[in-house]
Amino acid sequence: MTTRTTETVSDVPADSAGAIAVPRLDQQLCFALYSASGLMTKLYRPLLDPLGLTYPQYLAMLVLWERAPSTVGALGEALGLDSATLTPLIKRMEAGGLVTRRRDSADERRVLVEPTAKGQALRARVKGVQAGLDCAMPMERAELKALHGTLTRLVAGLREATE
Repeated sequence: MTTRTTETVSDVPADSAGAIAVPRLDQQLCFALYSASGLMTKLYRPLLDPLGLTYPQYLAMLVLWERAPSTVGALGEALGLDSATLTPLIKRMEAGGLVTRRRDSADERRVLVEPTAKGQALRARVKGVQAGLDCAMPMERAELKALHGTLTRLVAGLREATE
């Protein structure tokens, strides 16, 4: 675990009038991450539209292709979504014929989600999505791999900090 220091108000730089200097928007890590996330979603849209998937549905299908059937809870944990957000997403995917939901026979409280044949068939078509995205990336593969590692550590640390 990394040791963190905390700033107090007296540690924050002040301007000549003594007012606390507020960092500019373009200096905020949160804004850089927010902007990058929005732009990534925008890049995915034309690649996913022909498949009939939204970006959140694509992410859900990635999880389900790895490990299905999956409980709604496990799917939500993998995606970082609560059930209030995930349930409507799953219902839309079910209405589109991509997944089925059923009660777990071993524990009726749990709902299992798994891809239908139509949902499984999308898996082969999704291979072109990553290739299309790779063409739009403004960084070399090694840089992207390093960035992924850094962001994965950041997400893990932020999850720990928010629990």
